[in-house]
Amino acid sequence: MSGLTELIFADTQHFQGVVDPRFEDLAKQFSRLLQASNEQGGAALAVYFQGEKVVDIYTGKKSNTEQWEADTMSVCYSTGKGVLATLAHILVSQGALDYDSPIAKYWPEFAQNNKNEITLRHVLSHQSGLFDIRNIIEKASDMADWQAMLKHLEQAEPRFKAGTDTAYQALTFGWLVGGVLEKATGQTLDALMQSYLLDPLDLDGAYFGVPHTELHRVATPCRKITSTTQAKPQQAVKKKQPRKTTFSERLLELSGQNPQDFLDAMVPRAMRDFSFFSEQGLTAVMPAVNGTFTARSLAKIYAMLAQKGQWKGQQLIDLEIFNEFTQIQTYKRDRVMPIPMKWRLGYHRVITLGKRVKSGFGHVGYNGSGAWCDPKRHLSFAYVHNFPVASMTGDYRLWGLSQEALRCADAVETGHKGWF
Repeated sequence: MSGLTELIFADTQHFQGVVDPRFEDLAKQFSRLLQASNEQGGAALAVYFQGEKVVDIYTGKKSNTEQWEADTMSVCYSTGKGVLATLAHILVSQGALDYDSPIAKYWPEFAQNNKNEITLRHVLSHQSGLFDIRNIIEKASDMADWQAMLKHLEQAEPRFKAGTDTAYQALTFGWLVGGVLEKATGQTLDALMQSYLLDPLDLDGAYFGVPHTELHRVATPCRKITSTTQAKPQQAVKKKQPRKTTFSERLLELSGQNPQDFLDAMVPRAMRDFSFFSEQGLTAVMPAVNGTFTARSLAKIYAMLAQKGQWKGQQLIDLEIFNEFTQIQTYKRDRVMPIPMKWRLGYHRVITLGKRVKSGFGHVGYNGSGAWCDPKRHLSFAYVHNFPVASMTGDYRLWGLSQEALRCADAVETGHKGWF
C-alpha cells in the first residue's frame, strides 16, 4: 500500500487523551499521520487555545516493550532552545540581567579571546560567532560535564566578530545561555528552571538533565527487530548500498553553504561513541540538545507566551520585554541552517504547509519535534515523539499538524479554515 493510500484510509481514532470538539480534525490528522508508524515509536500532541488546553493526545510505543503514556517525556533536541530562551526572558524581566550588557559583566572569565563585547542578544540571535563545537572539545562525551563545558566556552574564540554574521549555535547555545543565567543569578540552571518555569506553570515534565527518579518516563527509540532466519544466498552477496543523503543534507548542498561550517556546528568528534539516550546522556545538562519534555509542558510554556507573558494572573514576562524578544533580529543568511530562519531572541519563524504566522515564533528539534505559539491567534502547539528520524527543519508530520492546528483555530475565530 502506498504512503498516500495509507494516509487516506488510516484510522482517525487511533489515539488516547482529550480533544475539544473544535479541534477534532487536528486529532484525526494526528491519528492518520501516526498510525502507520505505531510499531516504530510513539508521539504526543498538545495544543492550547485562548488560554485553555484543547488537545492532549498520544499514541504508539514508548519503547520496544512499553506503550506511550499520558506522562511520557521525550528528548526533543533543539526544541529545548525555545524553553531556555523563555527562562532567559523571564530573568531579564526580573532584572537579573539584560540583553545588551556584555556577558563578561556577569561572567568575567568569558571575556577571554576577544569575547569581551559579546552580549546575550548576540547569543540568543545566533550572532556571537561561537557556533563551533567540533574544535573546542576532544570528544562528544565531554558535553556531559557542565562545568567543563563552561570552561571550554570561556576559552573559545569566536569565528567572526559579534553582530557581523549569523551562524546557528546548534550545540553551544545551551552552555552560553545557561552559563550566563547561572553567573548572573548565582543559582544553578536546575534551580532556575524549578523556580521560574516548573513551579509557576505547574509543569509535569520539563528538564535539562532528567532526574534519576524520572528516567522511567522517558521515551527511547525503538530498536528494529531483525529476523534470525538465515539469509538466502543471493541476499548474502548483495553489495552494501551507499547511505542516502538526508533532506537536510540536500538542502545544504543546494543552498551553496560551506559544509565545514555545518560540521563544526553540529558534529562533535567521536559522536558515534556517545548517546543522548544513555543514562549519562539523559541526566547531563546539555540544554541546546537534550531538553526532555512532555508535549503538554511545552504547549503550556508557549501558551504563556501566546498571552504575551501572562499566565493565570501572573505576569511572568513584562510586556516591554515581550515586544523586544519577539522582533526579528536578523535577516542575514545563516552559515549553518539551509533555510531562512528569521531569528528572534531565541526563537525562529513557524514553518507550516501554507498558513502564514507572521506574529508566531518557536523552535523545532533535530528529530522533528517542535513547539511554537501565535499570540495573534492565542494559540500554542507542541509535538514530541521518539521516531528514528533526523531533520534540521522538522518533518512532514510536524508541518502538517502545525497547519491543521492553525486551520482549526481560524475556523473558530473566522468561521473559515482555509489553507493560506
